[in-house]
Amino acid sequence: MGSLESGVTFKKVPSLPSSRIEKLQRPRSRLPRFLFKKLGYLQWICTIVVFSIFLLLFQAFLPGSVMERPENSSKDGKLISGDLLYLKDMGGLEFGEDIRFEPTRVLAKYQKEAKEMNMSYGSRSVVRFGYRKPQLALVFADLAFDPYQILMATVAAALLEIGYAIEVLSVKNGPAHDVWGHIGVPVTIIQTKDQPEIVVDWLNYDGILVNSLEAKAIVSCLMQEPFKSLPLIWTIHENTLATRLSQYTSSGKTDMLNDWKKSFKRATIVVFRNYALPMIYSPLDSGNYYVIPGAPTEAWEADNLMVREEHFREKMGLGSDDFVVAIVGSQFLYKGLWLEHALILQALMPVLEKFPSEANSSSLLKIFVLTGDSTRNYTEAVEAISSSLLYPKGVVKHIAGGASADDVLKTANVVIYGSFLEEQSFPDILIKAMCLGKLIIAPDLSMIKKYVDDRVNAYVFPKEDIKVLTKIMLQVFTKENLSPLARNVASMGKETAKNLKVGEAVEGYASLLEQILKFPSEVTPPKPVAEIPSKNQEEWPRNVFKLISHVAYRNRTSSSYVFLDKIEQYWNRTQIETATTKISMEEPFLYSIWEEEKDTQMANARKRREEEELKDRSDQPRGTWEDVYRNAKKADRSKNDLRERDDGELERTGQPLCIYEPFFGEGTWPFLHLSSLYRGVGLATKGRRPGADDIDASSRLPLLTNPYYRDVLGEFGAFFAIGNRVDRIHKNAWIGFHSWRGTARKAALSKTAESKLLNAIQTQIHGDSLYFWMRMDLDSRNPFKQDFWSFCDAINAGNCRSAFSDTFKRMYGITHGLDLLPPMPSDGETWSVMHSWALPTRSFLEFVMFARMFVDALDAQMYDEHHRSGHCYLSLSKDKHCYSRILELLVNVWAYHSARRMVYINPESGVIQEQHRLKNRRGKMWVKWFSYPVLKSMDEDLAEEADSDHPKRRWLWPSTGEVFWHGIYEKERSLRQQEKEKKRQKSRDKLARMRKRSRQKTIGKYVNPLPEEMENGNSTVSLVNR
Repeated sequence: MGSLESGVTFKKVPSLPSSRIEKLQRPRSRLPRFLFKKLGYLQWICTIVVFSIFLLLFQAFLPGSVMERPENSSKDGKLISGDLLYLKDMGGLEFGEDIRFEPTRVLAKYQKEAKEMNMSYGSRSVVRFGYRKPQLALVFADLAFDPYQILMATVAAALLEIGYAIEVLSVKNGPAHDVWGHIGVPVTIIQTKDQPEIVVDWLNYDGILVNSLEAKAIVSCLMQEPFKSLPLIWTIHENTLATRLSQYTSSGKTDMLNDWKKSFKRATIVVFRNYALPMIYSPLDSGNYYVIPGAPTEAWEADNLMVREEHFREKMGLGSDDFVVAIVGSQFLYKGLWLEHALILQALMPVLEKFPSEANSSSLLKIFVLTGDSTRNYTEAVEAISSSLLYPKGVVKHIAGGASADDVLKTANVVIYGSFLEEQSFPDILIKAMCLGKLIIAPDLSMIKKYVDDRVNAYVFPKEDIKVLTKIMLQVFTKENLSPLARNVASMGKETAKNLKVGEAVEGYASLLEQILKFPSEVTPPKPVAEIPSKNQEEWPRNVFKLISHVAYRNRTSSSYVFLDKIEQYWNRTQIETATTKISMEEPFLYSIWEEEKDTQMANARKRREEEELKDRSDQPRGTWEDVYRNAKKADRSKNDLRERDDGELERTGQPLCIYEPFFGEGTWPFLHLSSLYRGVGLATKGRRPGADDIDASSRLPLLTNPYYRDVLGEFGAFFAIGNRVDRIHKNAWIGFHSWRGTARKAALSKTAESKLLNAIQTQIHGDSLYFWMRMDLDSRNPFKQDFWSFCDAINAGNCRSAFSDTFKRMYGITHGLDLLPPMPSDGETWSVMHSWALPTRSFLEFVMFARMFVDALDAQMYDEHHRSGHCYLSLSKDKHCYSRILELLVNVWAYHSARRMVYINPESGVIQEQHRLKNRRGKMWVKWFSYPVLKSMDEDLAEEADSDHPKRRWLWPSTGEVFWHGIYEKERSLRQQEKEKKRQKSRDKLARMRKRSRQKTIGKYVNPLPEEMENGNSTVSLVNR
């Protein structure tokens, strides 16, 4: 098992994108040592004589020189299935050098976290309860009959034995559906005609295993919140995408390439079935590659070849009496490959003499050299080698990998593994050859000897002495055919290869899951890998798949190419539409900006005018400070920007109840309601539904812009956001909340239940009550129906009671050692879970007031350690949702001890059942601790401290809602009086200045004439004129 990751190097490769291969420290080349010490002196002399003849003839055609001929590579560069030409573009290995893939950095992180699992937090220790099995999801693109189904069925059967619970999810149905039912694994088809959208609550699973490239749509869903942090293992079986990566780069399709990179990066681990696939997928590597050898692919393909009625020998141009020897090798291309093939061909020269050939007829011996190099250069190199070794023309032929490889293996009598490269896994091509019943001859490499025994199920020769290969060939050949012993060895090899690497595959997946999965405290950990029964590691479950033996074999490679073609067509169409839309929408877009700016200016003008009118209003006589509080909110509402109310808001206005649905991320959209009774609350600005009348919780409560508190509070943060100046958005007498996960679990209110709930509210049957519709005894985390505090301990690592007690002490300022834990009796009735309930709006505000103080006290004792290390004593491992599970149950404690009625309403039928009746609670409730006057006085004390003292310590409470007490109103009234007094003083000063200012003396004065003088007005005028 291995990975391409940081800190790993690959010789002769100047740069590998995101992937480096760690090579063992060995000499630069072992060629001289290999030739002198291991081939023998006489054989070395013969080799020199032979190679000196033809060395100059094919020097230009060596694999190492292929990259120097771009004109040839462009001519023959078309990639086909199985072609590993991409490896040659990256560079080659020296002769005899070994490579290893080691998952050093990938697993180091998980091993470190595993060591921290059992750590203690001060005087507290975490406890695992184990009430349910770990849940796994096996995801397929379809349920067609293919090797992927066989592999995963084998792994699933073993995982079931060690304690996992597994569910199969498939985008499409298929014949393998019955097979999973026979194993005992439930199957869910997640995309149907009635439900074309993929709607799955992935949070129900502790781990997800996705198979094949065609399941990319599932990976895209898991890239959305709130599913982005779920452990995801993506198994890649195909090499089809790798053959197109270079085309995407050269053609400028960077968007498509980046999209694949994001998908590969999302996976926690990307698993490959052999060590060649990580190499060709290296452009997409983000350091999360892993190899688990073992898959029934080769055996499945061999069975497919066996049932195909084709004349393979005629197709290859062979006669019925021809004896075919196939020379195969490593999937990696390296510079010493030609020398290894030359040594094998030299060892086969004596065998040629056993096949008589006349002058006018060709030899009955045919030797096919099968490699992954599809260029013409290596074909010419093989021809030069065979000519120099004096092979008759037409005996030795080079066959490029791909579809022709199956034809060669099918026609071969003997298959020789001609590579001396030490690899980490048994070659896949040998497994296929053995499954076809072919005799295998291979060097004694460690990975060969691990699975086969000499002269039992294969022939093995020492790589130090190539002459042994000649002896073996002479022994297995008798009268132009295989000897009885050789046929028996081939038969034994076929039985061995059918179930080769089953144990490695099973243990590989089980070990990987054991290292990367971190289970909650209510989950029972699976048994160790060593306890997997041997029966699950011995063979692939072919007997189970005989149930669908009538189904034709499916060419998974072809379907993968069709899938990639569809993706490319989608991206091409998207780019064309984007370019067209950009051009056509340019002018209307500019006009819309002008219209928006105009509307904004008009609204601001109205707002300023209203503020000026309100500013000079005289102070009205006030009642209690609560009335002042309410009137102040009404005044604030009038300052809001003018806007048109949408249909949903208008419909909600006349309803007694509005149910809010908190959500975070696009992954939750399919589970949200669209009726006017419900309204979404987005916990983050990003990920809100476009065009929907959702509330932006982060804009109402700035605390939620902090990712730490958004994750820690979870859906509880929506309560604080709604409770903050609630009159601005909520105008209904009752308020409710519903978790989107309840909808995913089919526990949402039906139309019947909604009607009965509204009727109960309007008729006030139960008065001030808490109505809830998701009950604790039916929760999947509580299969044993534990009581309240036992269930709370189970989901909080055994520390729920102590956390509640310490929080209450801190909240109420109690310093002595009293165990302050409110009793929650086990009376056979149930409690509310998952934030799905309804309350009168006035009671909701009281609950928010209580919850703000509780969360502040809880945060004060946990923040430092949790924010620093990510650990808290309410979880076994790092958990960003540390105390959200305690807050999930908090409403029960408050409702029970504040003497509210608790009523369960069945979400399907709407049947109403009161729980924990008030008459049965007498003597058990802590009413004094939860009474409104006590909580209100505590809230005022905190508000006074925040308003007057302005403490500099880190303090959460002021950030969770409004800070208001009677002193604030008096302060505001005093400020208003001061402003009015300033205005009066300005008026008095103005009048005083007007009185004191000096006046100019009168220059002239008009005197009214006497009455008698008015009679002689004319004479007077005449006198004046004189």
